[in-house]
Amino acid sequence: MSAATAPASAPILVVLGGLPGVGKSTVAHALLALWPAVYLRIDTIEQALRDSGVLVAGDVGAAGYRVACALARTQLAQGMPVLADCVNPLPVTREAWRAVARGAQVPVLEVEVICSDAAEHQRRVETRAIGVPGLVGPTWQAVLQHDYMRWDQERLVVDTARCSVGEAAQYILSALRERTARTNQAT
Repeated sequence: MSAATAPASAPILVVLGGLPGVGKSTVAHALLALWPAVYLRIDTIEQALRDSGVLVAGDVGAAGYRVACALARTQLAQGMPVLADCVNPLPVTREAWRAVARGAQVPVLEVEVICSDAAEHQRRVETRAIGVPGLVGPTWQAVLQHDYMRWDQERLVVDTARCSVGEAAQYILSALRERTARTNQAT
């Protein structure tokens, strides 16, 4: 996609959610190569909180999401598009992102990244390089036991077992263009 066909860098919140190891960060990097946005990765924020030494027993809890939402609000208010990369496992986390978008009066595009091939998903979890210094990735068993609730809201679903990283990024860009066009028509 050329700069001429990429969506404008208008403020919009794109949230990539999904279990660890499905390819969220890989897709995020491919998307960012085509669409410039502020990138907020929860893994990076949570590890920085752990490294700070201020947490009781290293328990991050909701702190990472709260920091990411605050950063997203600030960037959206400055007119920047934001790409959030997080598990986004619960209705409360998903609603928090929607509230950020509502408060900033910008559209939100929620994307659930999945890997429908369980063997491939397991391989990715067991062999991936995390890319965040100090962060130890979850085991396959931990991923299987992760508290991840089904979505009850509209979202774009990207299956990384069925498409390449480039195709996933293009699919999200297409949805981003549509969401932006719809928002522009409504105003």
